[in-house]
Amino acid sequence: MRKGLRYCLFVLFLISTLQVFSQLSPGELSSAHAHLEGMKNCTSCHILGEKETTSKCLECHTEIQQLINKKEGYHASTEVNGKKCAECHGEHFGRDFQITRFDKESFDHNLTGYQLEGKHRKITCVDCHKSALIQEKISQKKGETFLGLGTECLACHTDFHQNTLSANCTSCHNQNTFRPATGFNHSTTKFALIGKHKALECAACHKTSQKTGKEFQQFAGIEFESCTSCHKDVHENKFGNDCRKCHNEFSFNEVKSISRFNHNQTDFPLLGKHQSVNCKTCHKTSLTKALKHTRCTDCHSDYHEQQFVKKGISPDCKECHTVKGFSPSNFTIEEHKRTHFPLEGSHTATPCFVCHKTENRWNFANKGTRCIDCHENFHKDVLAVKYLPENDCKSCHSTSVWSEIQFDHNQTKFKLEGKHKEINCRNCHFSDQNQTLTQQFTNLSPSCEDCHEDTHFKQFEVNKRTECRRCHTSSNWKPEEFNHSNARFKLDGEHVGLDCVQCHKPTDGLIHNYIIYKFEDITCAACH
Repeated sequence: MRKGLRYCLFVLFLISTLQVFSQLSPGELSSAHAHLEGMKNCTSCHILGEKETTSKCLECHTEIQQLINKKEGYHASTEVNGKKCAECHGEHFGRDFQITRFDKESFDHNLTGYQLEGKHRKITCVDCHKSALIQEKISQKKGETFLGLGTECLACHTDFHQNTLSANCTSCHNQNTFRPATGFNHSTTKFALIGKHKALECAACHKTSQKTGKEFQQFAGIEFESCTSCHKDVHENKFGNDCRKCHNEFSFNEVKSISRFNHNQTDFPLLGKHQSVNCKTCHKTSLTKALKHTRCTDCHSDYHEQQFVKKGISPDCKECHTVKGFSPSNFTIEEHKRTHFPLEGSHTATPCFVCHKTENRWNFANKGTRCIDCHENFHKDVLAVKYLPENDCKSCHSTSVWSEIQFDHNQTKFKLEGKHKEINCRNCHFSDQNQTLTQQFTNLSPSCEDCHEDTHFKQFEVNKRTECRRCHTSSNWKPEEFNHSNARFKLDGEHVGLDCVQCHKPTDGLIHNYIIYKFEDITCAACH
């Protein structure tokens, strides 16, 4: 019983509510605004206490508000500016009511800011105002719209040039016809049409092909740096690839005067003494006949009489000479370093003719690389062969300074130590007697007294030999190796602190005085 009563009360509430709403709402919304039906949505479009809805309309239709702000489009035109939305767009007239209504035949398209010209005048509205061409942000709006079209050509038309030319189509085309491109002026390009080029059809140079599955005619990126980019070089590059050196665009058969021909633009520029040579000297039969000119010897005789060819090498003259003159040579020291005999040390300051000119003839390819090929072996047979292998002076000397010796004396039986390292080789190995220089390298005695004077006058002689190393080293003459404890008279007591000279005194009255180190009598009474 209670459940039935509650249901009856709920039905009565709904009936009363619908009666109230029907008294407030003037009618159903159009299909475009149907989603706003109901009392709770009234404030989405209406301001309480006011009849004007324009501000609310533009809060939702932001695309129109943006155009008005930028003073663009139909809603910013003089015909609409200042009007309220409701004056043109009614509502609450039912689901099938058309909010946007105007006479498409009499509509002045100039008010939109985009004037219809040429073929655009003949097409219908739906040819342009269709969903496929409307910008994405506008197409998201529900219902039919005339907004969202771009004014650029490519907003509606396919780019025939496939992004290879400017997007501003009207810089070349008009709105009456796409072909021909009446606004295009070839003179404004980097290749102005001159002479017979003016009479050519565009397709003769701008070929049509398939690109990305579509027909494509190439206009940009055409090679035109030289005539041979389009024309076959009938001279096969004998005169370079710039035909205009001799020809012009009006007739290929018109050849400029030969006196004006610039040979420097060919693959053989005339430089140096070649500039004064008469054309017929080289072009004996025909000016256009190809000449072999990759090597100097193609025209000039080999002054060196094939010295290099016989050695298996064939350098060209220009590697050593210039066209300014045959002499002097421009063969540098750096280039000489790449030969089988690099110049080093004093050789770099030696004039070429010292080595390469004999009996008024130059010889370059038949020179040896050993020292004795140019220099006399000063030591001849004095040095053992193992110290002078194959008479190679570089085993001891350098090319920088002849007197600098780099011989490793440790290879011999007498190693240089101490002061011996500082003396010149000549001190031991050369002697000048009776103004005759004598070399001695072999059979030299390693004994000290064979080179040095015995200042002790045989006091320390043993078996007729004095061995200095028993007391001295090669570093200095101090008796660093002498130990008094090994002598006949060992130092002890007060003797330990005495200076040597207190006991060992020099002789007196002799031609060569010397210090006495060895005493016959070593008893105390001999000194005390």
